[in-house]
Amino acid sequence: MLRFLSATLVILAACASPRAPAPSPASPGGPPEIQREFRGAWVASVANIDWPSRPGLPVAQQQGELLAILDRAKALNLNAIVLQVRPAADALYASPHEPWSEYLTGEQGKAPEPLYDPLEFAVTEAHRRGIELHAWFNPYRARHPSAKSPDAASHISVTRPELVKRYGNFLWMDPGEPEVQDRTVAVMLDVTRRYDVDGIHIDDYFYPYPERDSARQIIPFPDEPSWQRYVASGGTLSRDDWRRQNVDRMVERLYREIKREKPWVKFGVSPFGVWRPRHPEQITSGLDQFGELYADALKWWREGWLDYLAPQLYWPIAQTPQSYPVLLRWWAEHNVKGRHLWPGNFTNRVAYADQPFWPAREIMGQVYVTRGHPGATGNIHFSMRVLMPRADTDSLAERLMRETYREPALVPASPWLSPGAPGRPGAEVRRGADGSAVLALTPAPGAQPMWWAVRIRRGGAWTREVLPGWMREAPLGSGAVEEVVVSAVDRVGNEGPVATVRPGT
Repeated sequence: MLRFLSATLVILAACASPRAPAPSPASPGGPPEIQREFRGAWVASVANIDWPSRPGLPVAQQQGELLAILDRAKALNLNAIVLQVRPAADALYASPHEPWSEYLTGEQGKAPEPLYDPLEFAVTEAHRRGIELHAWFNPYRARHPSAKSPDAASHISVTRPELVKRYGNFLWMDPGEPEVQDRTVAVMLDVTRRYDVDGIHIDDYFYPYPERDSARQIIPFPDEPSWQRYVASGGTLSRDDWRRQNVDRMVERLYREIKREKPWVKFGVSPFGVWRPRHPEQITSGLDQFGELYADALKWWREGWLDYLAPQLYWPIAQTPQSYPVLLRWWAEHNVKGRHLWPGNFTNRVAYADQPFWPAREIMGQVYVTRGHPGATGNIHFSMRVLMPRADTDSLAERLMRETYREPALVPASPWLSPGAPGRPGAEVRRGADGSAVLALTPAPGAQPMWWAVRIRRGGAWTREVLPGWMREAPLGSGAVEEVVVSAVDRVGNEGPVATVRPGT
């Protein structure tokens, strides 16, 4: 173990000085591949962590802040945003099931004025930039301590108060109530059906994190009525196993029904990073998500009830009791269905968290550890606010832009969602009105591409670009172009055959 941690410290030291990757040389075997890596960031709305910056902003300012986030993501070569749209049985979109969120308008149940749909706006603008948009839901929370306005008349705590429990400073929908499970699934399927989202994402809150009383004793979750009904119906599971079964059923059902609605929409879960202490053996401390949150993420992972897992590995590389690479390796070893492993990183520790400061090289080192580990193909940063220009503590965003994420990347393919691939596109180099070179693109018949993968050779050296699939023309910039190689990439990341253009030949 000490030898392993020493090696990871060497990685951190290597990350301390910026190194820009050299341009890819021309290869006798053809153009270079474009890197496959999920580069995501969470955008949290609860307590106005990331967006909007405060409740009740004018619509133009809300939209401007969201556009600034998407523009920054594009500049950093991120390719996915995970936007929180249901923080507490409310909605940051036009929902037929739940009231508008107070984090958007300042008053729960109040619509934006003038009316617009933030989720539709976010999806459209993300896709315009070639960025995936995953809609992030909290499945059971009904009120967060940061809430200030009263619950709206349409909120579940008002319409069905018997389904909602007070637990500490929170309100929580009881996962043991069938109507709660139905509602949670219905809310996410409604978004899947009505919006062009790329993913449905749920976070680490299942049964709530344990609350303690004034004597520091854990307060039992108050689900006695639903438990007693289960027992009276002849149920034979222990209470802990029954709670886990409630969550299992929701996750399995949600995966199945999302695929029935839109097979290409990815379903991802971001659980607490430790399944159970001593799994693996080196992990000697940490909350027991299996025994305390009643979330058996290992089971969901092994059963293939999700397309990606984003365990929150919110500890440093060299922290022995909960080491980032040790946990990453453990989750990868259990990926028996070959799904995506995209760990979550506590990037805000560089600037915002009320805990010891992390240097930028810690986060960069974690990205490199992920890249170097078989079975892990990307990262999700919590959260976007630390990557914005006004908060570039320790030059983290600048260094990511200059080094770690210098070149663009395609989202890793999910071939189990669709086995096909786009056809060969049409491509030619033309002269624009100002005489500059322009790449003209024509999709093959059939489904339209989500992205264009473009490789350009100048002076024997290749550069790479990932362009949104809606584009039909793209400037090639200055300098004589010797060769352009283009392929289309579909919604699940499958890449089709290339078209090659050699201007002047």
